[in-house]
Order: sequence, then structure tokens, then C-alpha cells
Amino acid sequence: MTLFSSFVLYAIIWFMTLFVVLPLRLTTQGESGEVVPGTPESAPANPQMRRRMLITTIAATVVWGIVVAIVLSGVIAIEDVDILYRLTYQ
Repeated sequence: MTLFSSFVLYAIIWFMTLFVVLPLRLTTQGESGEVVPGTPESAPANPQMRRRMLITTIAATVVWGIVVAIVLSGVIAIEDVDILYRLTYQ
């Protein structure tokens, strides 16, 4: 695994983790009863983005480390998951 591919893998895992973390414990303005004029009721009342980014970074780093360890150890190779490779070279 090259440095660039490991960076791309981390970016993909980070954004996927962000999409999982964003809706957790979200309180909307409609639920809190304080809707700011010009915003929808479904907008977050207190988004706490710094905290969510920190949680995302920690979780994504752990998941990325596990994936990189599996790939580098050779337990799962691209040949194991690439169906086109199997169909072409059998």
C-alpha cells in the first residue's frame, strides 16, 4: 500500500465515519423550541461540530488502522475481493 493510497483510504473512512457521527444525539431547533428566523425547524440547535470532528477523527483512525493492518498483513488481498480478477484469470 502506497502512501497516497493509504491517505485516500483514510479520507474515505473519515467521511463515512462523519456521516455516521453527524446525526448522533442531534437536537433540532424544533425539538428545543427555539427556531431561529430563516432556518428550518430541522436545523441543529447546537451542532457541536468541534466535538463531532474529534469523535470522527478518533473513530476513523482506529478503523483505518485496523484496515491497514489487515491489508498489510496479507490476510485479505485485492485478489480475494475482486470478482473481475477471478473471472478473468481463472
